Amino acid sequence: MTNPRGRGRPKGRSDARRRILASAAEEFGEHGYEGATIRSIAARAGVDSALVHHYFGTKADLFAEAAEVPLRPDIAVPQILAGPRDGAGERIVRYVLESFEDDAVRKRGVMLLRTAVGGKLGAPLITGFLARELLPRVARHLEGPDAQLRAELVASQIAGLLMTRYVLRLQPIADAPIDELVARIGPTVQRYLFD
Repeated sequence: MTNPRGRGRPKGRSDARRRILASAAEEFGEHGYEGATIRSIAARAGVDSALVHHYFGTKADLFAEAAEVPLRPDIAVPQILAGPRDGAGERIVRYVLESFEDDAVRKRGVMLLRTAVGGKLGAPLITGFLARELLPRVARHLEGPDAQLRAELVASQIAGLLMTRYVLRLQPIADAPIDELVARIGPTVQRYLFD
């Protein structure tokens, strides 16, 4: 007896991944990061939510791909903080600056920074992503009742650095060597994290 469904993917479903991404962009755009759900994205795409998880894993992974986020600080920074405490601030600054040395990362990152600062639609997406996916993960690695505040101070320092160096292109920060910036800014980030 033969299988009535046949083998391989069901016909007409090969574009499901593309439809999910398009639906995610629409949902995130209309409802922000917090308001969009895997379920609502799946419904808009005409697929089961399990298929969204199959293709993309988590909501953060789906957002990162739909928005073409060039960095995953929600993954990298907690990994940095899970390592030795000494020098964590310097490692975070180095991770961000070295990542932005890649042309594709820098172009997309600058576009997202400009969107976050100047766009009514973009700001809730980026702040929602940071507030839900990055800052709580950083705060979990910190001690004390002000862990969330200290995580946000780190974010403010890094965002300010990125805006100054890559968007505003203020001199001499725009052309300063990475090692110099790491040496000067890293201790401040370290203090925010652990002092």
